[in-house]
Amino acid sequence: MKRECILITAADLAPQALALLTDYEIIYAGKTPTEDDIVALCRQHDPVAIIVRYSKVGSEAMDAAPSLKVISKHGSGTDTIDKDAAKSRGIEVVAAVGANAAAVAEQALALLLACAKSVPQLDVRMHQGHWDKATHKSLELGARTIGLIGLGAIGLRFAKMADALGMRVIGFDPYAKNLPDYVQPVDLATLWRDSDAISLHCPLTSENRNLLNAETLALCKRGVIVVNTARGGLIDEPALLAAVHSGQVLAAGLDSFAVEPMQADHPFHHQPGFILSPHIGGVTSDAYVNMGLSAARNALAVLRHEAAV
Repeated sequence: MKRECILITAADLAPQALALLTDYEIIYAGKTPTEDDIVALCRQHDPVAIIVRYSKVGSEAMDAAPSLKVISKHGSGTDTIDKDAAKSRGIEVVAAVGANAAAVAEQALALLLACAKSVPQLDVRMHQGHWDKATHKSLELGARTIGLIGLGAIGLRFAKMADALGMRVIGFDPYAKNLPDYVQPVDLATLWRDSDAISLHCPLTSENRNLLNAETLALCKRGVIVVNTARGGLIDEPALLAAVHSGQVLAAGLDSFAVEPMQADHPFHHQPGFILSPHIGGVTSDAYVNMGLSAARNALAVLRHEAAV
């Protein structure tokens, strides 16, 4: 009797996660699958579950897999899954919430420090033989205000780090409850006005797309630092580019972009004031295992009619 199939939208999954899925045939979509690849594999194998690492899963893929019961995200953000289409078809969507919180929070901190201390720029100058001690001034973060948008597992982990640096931590999240005493909840108007640095830690929705735009950036302090390890669609990229050029934004540390992978002609390339990484905030050896285990357990919980973990 043929085993039921689980489709992985990637070329691999952590061995610890695969050990949980031995009752199923595992199909891999490859390193860089397209939506069409996902649809074709769904049509060919009719999976009961999809574990989403890369690419998008839309209604066409769901219709191509009549046995599909659950779509499990290998991570916390589910914006690459058409949740309305899934709901209308009775397909559950689950996410590995918190599994990569430490990794992404550390990346946000690294980008914040790199922006404040000009680490990449000074490294390049040093390798070119320059010694800029007499002319360079970096920014001290202690006693400055960091504004966090999104106070879930990642945002709160980052907040703890910022507090340890001696920063004042303010945050906006209408869904957050029982915040630690070192996080002051504020409205967005206050966050724009008071923040010396802003770090994004919220999911992308239709309501907050381009949340950081020309209008909101103009409300910020001149010389604000912007960090984004969440979703690129939260930022109006041309507006951010203009704000960096004008000095309204001192520097931007970005790990996510509106279109990924970034294209070679992206306007952020070769621009002073931008520190870029290829959406690898959650890509650590530990997070790889944690996200794989959570994604596998969540898929199995639905298939076995248990509560997702």
